[in-house]
Amino acid sequence: DVYLRPVAIFPDPFRRGENILVLCETWDSDGSPNKYNYRHEAARLMRANAHEHFWFGLEQEYTLLGPDGWPYGWPKGGFPGAQGPYYCGVGTGKVHCRDIVEAHYKACLYAGIN
Repeated sequence: DVYLRPVAIFPDPFRRGENILVLCETWDSDGSPNKYNYRHEAARLMRANAHEHFWFGLEQEYTLLGPDGWPYGWPKGGFPGAQGPYYCGVGTGKVHCRDIVEAHYKACLYAGIN
């Protein structure tokens, strides 16, 4: 079994009203952090080094698929070339579904995730 422990609560940007999103850490039944609970170790290191000034670069990576299950921006029936044109792409013809990405960003801001 894996147990969930709440660590943060945010207003739900999708359902709004009184609804919330709950960010949880995962723990094993013996009371130890689950092997995929990287937040626990990161928090421990930050507490131990609170005198330091941390800098973070965060990325939210995901792949958007069309109704046919094929990734947006990929040529139909084939594969794209080098990562540049679709992975971390910038500019016209390189970034697909930007409206969805911006909506996700705005939802995170509304929820107060920082």
